[in-house]
Amino acid sequence: MNNFEYSRAADIADAVRQIVADPAAKFIAGGTNLVDLMKYDVERPARLIDITRLPLKSIEETDDGGVRIGALVPNSDLAYHPLIATRYPLLSSAILAGASQQLRNMASTGGNLLQRTRCFYFYDVATPCNKREPGSGCAAINGINRINAILGTSDACIATHPSDMCVALAALEAKVHVTGPAGARIIAFADFHRLPENSPHIDTTLEPDEIITAIELPPRGFAQNHSYLKIRDRLSYAFALVSVAAALEIDGGRISEARLALGGVAHKPWRKPEAEAALRGVAPDRAAFAQAADILIEGAKGFSHNAFKIGLARRAIVRTLTQAANGTPQIQSVKKIR
Repeated sequence: MNNFEYSRAADIADAVRQIVADPAAKFIAGGTNLVDLMKYDVERPARLIDITRLPLKSIEETDDGGVRIGALVPNSDLAYHPLIATRYPLLSSAILAGASQQLRNMASTGGNLLQRTRCFYFYDVATPCNKREPGSGCAAINGINRINAILGTSDACIATHPSDMCVALAALEAKVHVTGPAGARIIAFADFHRLPENSPHIDTTLEPDEIITAIELPPRGFAQNHSYLKIRDRLSYAFALVSVAAALEIDGGRISEARLALGGVAHKPWRKPEAEAALRGVAPDRAAFAQAADILIEGAKGFSHNAFKIGLARRAIVRTLTQAANGTPQIQSVKKIR
């Protein structure tokens, strides 16, 4: 590991001052992704700014009936919190599908949003990677790309975003609260992560001198009809080949509201308003679900090793929507380890 300096932020304003003063620095909380990247020589921060003592660990109801989640709330605490488990079970289920129980105990809510890709070539510093070194090329396009993207790709990058939690947050239409030298602002979750285009090294619309302070959930939680399905190579501690977050409201035998998001298939959680619109006002049956799936994965492009993801995604969408409509969500692990 490379040498680096270490400092601790006293409060949010101090954290912002420190990152402004040293743009090569990185914030560190749980460190479950950043420390790995440093060990692999992918990230080489000159300084780590410890933010673990900032007052960002609460989960509170908002005035409009939603919930505000502090950026430093551990993933395990969030998944099992009564407000989340009862009112936003889709989010709880997605978190429990991710990583291992021990990692969830350490990983922070804000840090989860900032996870970097798990592309093999991003982690291998001996190979070209435009995300790691802009302009060097993308070794995955003609390489071993089984885990890579089929939607929203570019000639510069076919990496995927690895988070499970973010797929559920996208479906729930969360908001991200951030603070920087210009003050506080709110970013719609749909606008937070980027597609690669010609600058795949830029993962999000968060400015380099900003810090995530909270994630806000709207009042609508889809607690009755929801499901999170994660298809992966092994049941424990593996990233998604394809994941689906589905949430429905059903009234009088017809769908009145629908949310649908895919993970493991793009540089960001994948949503398409047209797919959700196609579900509104129709009976919750297989034909409607298949039509929504076709719309959601329209334009998907497979590469030499991952073309199977197209059919897999379509089947997973239909299955997850069926689970949500029936009120029989995919069951995730419920054991808590401390």
